[in-house]
Amino acid sequence: MTDERDSYLFPADYLKDFSVKVFMHFGVPEAEARQAADVLARSDLRGIDSHGVARLHTYVDMLELGRINPRPNIKIVREKASVATVDGDNGLGLIVGPTANEIAMEKAETYGSGWVGVCNSNHFGIAGYYPLQALERDLIGWAMTNSTALVAPLWGAERMLGTNPMAIAFPGYKEPPIVIDMATSAVSFGKIEIALRKKTEVPRGWIIDKEGRDTTHPQDMINDGAQLPLGFDREIGGHKGYCLASMVDILCGVLSGANWGPFAPPFTIRQEIPARSVGKGIGHFFGAMQIDGFIDKDEFKKQIDDWIHVFRNTKPAPGTSGPLIPGDPEREAEAIRSQEGIPLIKPVVDDLLNISRKTGIPFNAKSQV
Repeated sequence: MTDERDSYLFPADYLKDFSVKVFMHFGVPEAEARQAADVLARSDLRGIDSHGVARLHTYVDMLELGRINPRPNIKIVREKASVATVDGDNGLGLIVGPTANEIAMEKAETYGSGWVGVCNSNHFGIAGYYPLQALERDLIGWAMTNSTALVAPLWGAERMLGTNPMAIAFPGYKEPPIVIDMATSAVSFGKIEIALRKKTEVPRGWIIDKEGRDTTHPQDMINDGAQLPLGFDREIGGHKGYCLASMVDILCGVLSGANWGPFAPPFTIRQEIPARSVGKGIGHFFGAMQIDGFIDKDEFKKQIDDWIHVFRNTKPAPGTSGPLIPGDPEREAEAIRSQEGIPLIKPVVDDLLNISRKTGIPFNAKSQV
């Protein structure tokens, strides 16, 4: 590729179609491949670049090495009326997650709420994907996952917890929904990866080096350093990020029978496999609730609209345009990217070209919109 621009634009459907073909190349059935690609595409559309096709190379590595089962037998292994545990059979989290979320939503529609723990899974994409599915059924949706240990606990100097994201969404009446999607670490690991690709430093408070000292060099974190919990220090709330990460770890790992804490298996081939296992794979936790079990559904949605209006009219802090509503940046990115295409930095394009060479699936690096 002779064009050396910093970023390239691709139609979302082109990238999604390429992802489908790649997953199918490694034995994933077509319907499941389309589901997996849809999770990645939604991430790219919503501006969460770290979890879209930028992740495809990692899934390819794991499938190629046989560390992920391309044709899992996903099944309920324990169940009561509104709750269940699902074994993902070491399948793609991009397939296991939507399957388990569907079970949670079906239980919610039958019993008022549904809660599903998952073990024996892998990286499931952006947490926000799942409550967005619940919104389509007028449900309040929850999702969270534990992940490979990358984050030090407060006052710790080694990796013990994952970035452990969580998401929840509330439907509005005329206003767009409120969608909260956040890591419990200062940032997602994907943002560290992006800084590495761009060869830039990161803000103070994101990471520490292997001695536990603050650093702004992403390579220090890769070289046996760690990420920091949300808040990063006790004086500005690091204990809160640590506690939230612990909550996600216990709901996703301990409750479902998955691995927890430093025993969660790695998602990339560069990371060391833990010497000890305390469960099966990575764990997730999904929830869905019928609104009208609490309050009239339309009344709730109108109150959400009012909540949004009140907060949008907050007096702005100096130098700002005022508070955003949770989900605003992602919704605005989706509107723009649906029309203009998905921007990919050159290292991601190079990864996709590498996948193309490896699989024989054509990828036109000049197919910019």
